[in-house]
Amino acid sequence: MDEQKNIPLLDCPVDYLIGDASGKVMNEYGRFPCKIKCGVYAIIVRGSARATINITQYEFQQHDVLLLEPGSFLLIHEFSEDALVYYVLFSSSFMEKHAFKSRMSLTALRLQSPIIHVGEEQADVIREAAELLIKAMNTRPSMLTSDSMVHIFNLVQSSYAAHARQLESDFLMRPQDRKTQIYQDYCQLVLKNYQQWHHVNQYAEAMHITLPHLCATIKAVSDRTAGEIITDAILTDAKAQLKITNLQIKEIALSLGFDNIGFFNRFFKSHVGVTPKAYRME
Repeated sequence: MDEQKNIPLLDCPVDYLIGDASGKVMNEYGRFPCKIKCGVYAIIVRGSARATINITQYEFQQHDVLLLEPGSFLLIHEFSEDALVYYVLFSSSFMEKHAFKSRMSLTALRLQSPIIHVGEEQADVIREAAELLIKAMNTRPSMLTSDSMVHIFNLVQSSYAAHARQLESDFLMRPQDRKTQIYQDYCQLVLKNYQQWHHVNQYAEAMHITLPHLCATIKAVSDRTAGEIITDAILTDAKAQLKITNLQIKEIALSLGFDNIGFFNRFFKSHVGVTPKAYRME
């Protein structure tokens, strides 16, 4: 296998990229969170992993398929040494050109989780398809083009969407857990508004739920406080901007809803242990 040494997880320098990576290579991306711009489809064909996507930590196992839409936060904690991942990346410019971003978002919303666990037979088909695409891409001249990758995206996306609809149908046939639904709605609302809303009461009002009820529900479902989830979202974005952009710290603070840079510095240090400047220099 032609293992990629540098996987451009932030964005693709070309319209698409198909490849494979070992657990050792993937662990190189676990140093800090990044906010990806590209669309990602991947499958773990061997091994296991642990990663935080947006504000939720997930455990990945063999045969888990992953969808990451543009704008997602990704922090890799650990991949097992024997892990092997196949991936297809679509650049932000490619997805904007073909209006693909909204389609991924719709599927991700239906799934309510970036992970799909498939059976061994399905996983074998996906693995073989990925290996075939890698071979096609590496031919000289390449058998794949941007035009043909539009069809590949449509095929992959339709498979995801069909699975999402099945999950949605299965969910509707089961009694719904109101607490879990509140937690999922709260997390989605936080991810949309954390740059402006820093207080839990703002989310309670938007969800038409009393503040005590919201706080108790979030704690019961996630074992985290509602405020901690907001803080995690802010810090994840701050860390990503500090590491992967050249924006001034004042600009980052303003983008996250902090009008006072001194308050932002104190907020960051109280949770991370170092100032934003020191974190950037690490």
